Amino acid sequence: MRKLISSLIATIFVVSHLPAQQQVPKLLVYITVDQLRGDYIEYFYHTFGDHGFKRLMNEGAVYHNLRFEFPDIGQANAFATLFTGANPCSHGITANYRYDFEHLKEVSVLFDPDFLGNYTRDNYSPKKLLASTIGDELKIASKGRSEVYAIAPDAESSILSAGHAANGAFWIDNYNGKWATTTYYRDVPWYVEKYNNGSESLPSRIDAMMWQPSLPLEKYNALPYVQDNVTFNYVFKSKTVDCYPKCKTSPFGNKEVNRLVAQFLEYGGLGTRPCPDMLAVTFYAGNYFSNRAKEYSYEIQDMYHQLDKDIEQLLNTVDKKVGLKNTLIVLTGSGYFNSEEEYPEKMPLTGGEFHPKRCIALLNMYLMAIYGQKNWIKGYYNNQIYLNRKVIEDEKLDLADFQRKAADFIAEFSGVERVVTDMALRSGGWNEAMADIHRGTYDIGRGDLIIRLEPGWAINNEMHNEKVKHIRNNAVQTPFILMGNGIPSQHIYREIKATEVAPTVTHIMRIRPPNACDRPPLYEIVR
Repeated sequence: MRKLISSLIATIFVVSHLPAQQQVPKLLVYITVDQLRGDYIEYFYHTFGDHGFKRLMNEGAVYHNLRFEFPDIGQANAFATLFTGANPCSHGITANYRYDFEHLKEVSVLFDPDFLGNYTRDNYSPKKLLASTIGDELKIASKGRSEVYAIAPDAESSILSAGHAANGAFWIDNYNGKWATTTYYRDVPWYVEKYNNGSESLPSRIDAMMWQPSLPLEKYNALPYVQDNVTFNYVFKSKTVDCYPKCKTSPFGNKEVNRLVAQFLEYGGLGTRPCPDMLAVTFYAGNYFSNRAKEYSYEIQDMYHQLDKDIEQLLNTVDKKVGLKNTLIVLTGSGYFNSEEEYPEKMPLTGGEFHPKRCIALLNMYLMAIYGQKNWIKGYYNNQIYLNRKVIEDEKLDLADFQRKAADFIAEFSGVERVVTDMALRSGGWNEAMADIHRGTYDIGRGDLIIRLEPGWAINNEMHNEKVKHIRNNAVQTPFILMGNGIPSQHIYREIKATEVAPTVTHIMRIRPPNACDRPPLYEIVR
């Protein structure tokens, strides 16, 4: 009897100390900061206020080291991975662009002639995304009653974070500066139309905009490599070339995103329905448009200082309209950072230049010596060589053997770290050293030979008149933060995968993970 009473007392004690069951949030606000660097958050921390980044770091569950599992990370494949919980080998988005060899031009991975643009001349849809997204699963679970919208500076980040079933995806058009969308999404709320055509629109205000430091220059002291003590001053004129792309890479782009977010929270009824709603918001934290070669600058420090204010404003608006206790706030970065490296003249460095045009010419000569006088190569694009498969088929040659011979030849070039064939990836004839290339490519549209260069080498691509691209294989430190809706604050320093973000978010939302996701949710959150 004494043991029974002791057991009952112990059970009552445990039950009474269990936390209250976490409720499903009324609103999911998923913030992705394109080109966010976790090290810059640390370096510039002293310029932040208490209610932006610091609030997220102090009140949220913070994973400090999120890593993507494939090379050549860019905007499109990063966003697709974060919102599907799958790698490019499953969701199909491998880069921002693909090359149309028939018409000899680059086209967006989202290009779809079946749909017109709304406030844009571009034709886009999410149809090339082969997996469902967080928003898609929310729509399925709610039988369409949840509202799902995405707002971003660029079409790629907007459409890929919205998914297939969203109510709408909006981005700033590069030519007219208005909030654009595609007729694939049928819902253009009245307040977006009103904003685009009113005095508050970006085209109506841009001629008066001027970007200057928002703090005294001596406050921007985190990077001792800044070359001079000269302030910066950028103006934006609507009739000049690249006016709006430049604006989008300044702090004004993020402020414009916040302006439209405020419209949705004011008039869209988000977070007031029986089923949760979702708002995917993208900010920008990369280099300024004409400043890509200045990796250490006052501009990037001011960008982060003002981004901190923008995050604070977004959190305050959400708290006022919906309540952070009713909202799940998610923040991630896109895992890459674009810059154009410039080296001091005559500085001795390892590496050299890889010339794709010369490489293709020599490879074709080699193949002609073996197989005869034919044009065996279709072209080169994005570190991949495309063979002329029609000629190979007409000559009744074994494609796998042909690819192997070509790969063995390319592997002898200086600076080539490895060459992987398409057939090896298709047949499973690859090892762990090739796993990242497998994860980062998709069977359809992939080149016959995928080339990986050694760090320190540069690609001099005379074929497309591009600037010399220097190869760096080091990862960008990227955080993943969950805040609000009763999430306890904690700091986790172990490495997590980008594919673990989506199943963790859907677990909190109590919906299925996206259909190509095979990862469990992060155990610290489940626990």
